[in-house]
Amino acid sequence: MKLSKLIAFGLVLAITLVLANGCGESALDPEVFSETAPENTFASLEGIEAVLYGAHENLAMVGGNDAAQQLTSLEIMTDVGFATAGAIGNWALNFQDFIMDGVGSSMYAVMWNQPYQAIRNVHILLENIDDADISDANKELIRAEARFIRAVAYYKLYMVFGPVPLRTSTDQELELPRATEEEMISFIESELLAAIPGLPPYGQEKAYGRAHKAAAMGFLTKLYLNTKQWQKTADMAKQIMDLGTFDLFPSYFGLFQVANEGNEEIIWARTGRADLGRSANISFMNFAWPTGFQSNPRTGLEFCDGCRNFATMFRIRDEFWNSFEPNDNRTDLIIREYVNTNGELINLLPPNDNVRPFKYWPADDYAGPAYGNDIPDIRYADILLSRAEALNELNGPNQESVDLINQIRNRAGLEDITLADYPSKDGLRGHILDERGWEFWWEGKRRDDLIRHGLFIQKAQERGLPAQPHHVRHPIPQFALDANPNLEQNPGY
Repeated sequence: MKLSKLIAFGLVLAITLVLANGCGESALDPEVFSETAPENTFASLEGIEAVLYGAHENLAMVGGNDAAQQLTSLEIMTDVGFATAGAIGNWALNFQDFIMDGVGSSMYAVMWNQPYQAIRNVHILLENIDDADISDANKELIRAEARFIRAVAYYKLYMVFGPVPLRTSTDQELELPRATEEEMISFIESELLAAIPGLPPYGQEKAYGRAHKAAAMGFLTKLYLNTKQWQKTADMAKQIMDLGTFDLFPSYFGLFQVANEGNEEIIWARTGRADLGRSANISFMNFAWPTGFQSNPRTGLEFCDGCRNFATMFRIRDEFWNSFEPNDNRTDLIIREYVNTNGELINLLPPNDNVRPFKYWPADDYAGPAYGNDIPDIRYADILLSRAEALNELNGPNQESVDLINQIRNRAGLEDITLADYPSKDGLRGHILDERGWEFWWEGKRRDDLIRHGLFIQKAQERGLPAQPHHVRHPIPQFALDANPNLEQNPGY
């Protein structure tokens, strides 16, 4: 069973548990009659897993418009794309214009609160699992999954805000100071390493979307990459490659479609499902359809019955569109023309920054404004390019890095590069960054990549924006500062 079909139940239970465990006063005091009442939760595997699914839901951030907006709030700060019109003033404009105040967008609450809610659920699990009426094998599995979720939640917080308060149990003081850089990185690493032995191999997890060994290894690779631990990056990526489990999906166009979810390239994804309640969906396409979209002549895609076309629109910058090589099939998921409801063929090609990102293709699974596409967090392509980058940083240009890059280019329908094309470390480093842009556009990776390469602020300033060096990290949200007097704001804000 797909995890997204279970998480809504888990979220309801998790909310009930928060109230029952006294984590704050609430006007809500529900009378619970089901067998999953708090006092009975740890009497069954079903109840325990419901708390686990609630933690997964918080980690995934797939309720309502959260997934689409969270992805986009990161992407529109880069050279890839931007958003216009509609509700943009409520969540996007401050991000893409580098007006960073920790107040002016609801996305601060999503990116801060939801990981911490996942961590809260993990502590409920870890502090009660020993007394649970389940087998020792299930206890070991739940512990490992819980530690995986906690590590990934802290990783997501760290990549946006830098070090944050490192809560590891409910026994700690409520008002914790921020951890140091070293404490934060060390904790995420140690938790993922500790989780791996208790996690099942990929494909043997109880439900698609639950944690497995390769997922933990994938997040370790990303942690090492983004903290420039090059040897550890190269080694962990190689361990994943040596599993022999993963491969590039043959079609970039089909990679992100619901019909192909769970394919051999996806190491870890935020699972989605189409339901009118939008408890676990991606609403990305509502923002990507151009005005009056009826059909796309190239693919035959038609605007679906019940679909929505929101006023806010996601667009790709002309500069980024023009950077693709001719015939790069990764542009097949970018709409450059369409027939509108009046039967007119509308050209979206440059100028005007108007081509549209259709990465989360809407062909298979939708219910009104909700779409069922999974959102890949870690793909095998990312592992290959991570190792290629690490080897270049360690050794300079080398044949293995070139070969790894060419695997990606071959799938994109492009000619191989050669070692002679990039005789310097800087040259190959720049090409790897370009390749990552073409491969991972609108997957929430471009901001991290530009920061790692020292180009995030420079590229924003070249677009005429008031970006400053401290903007490589978001401000700590004001509501968090108000609640915790020991929490210090990031420098520069």
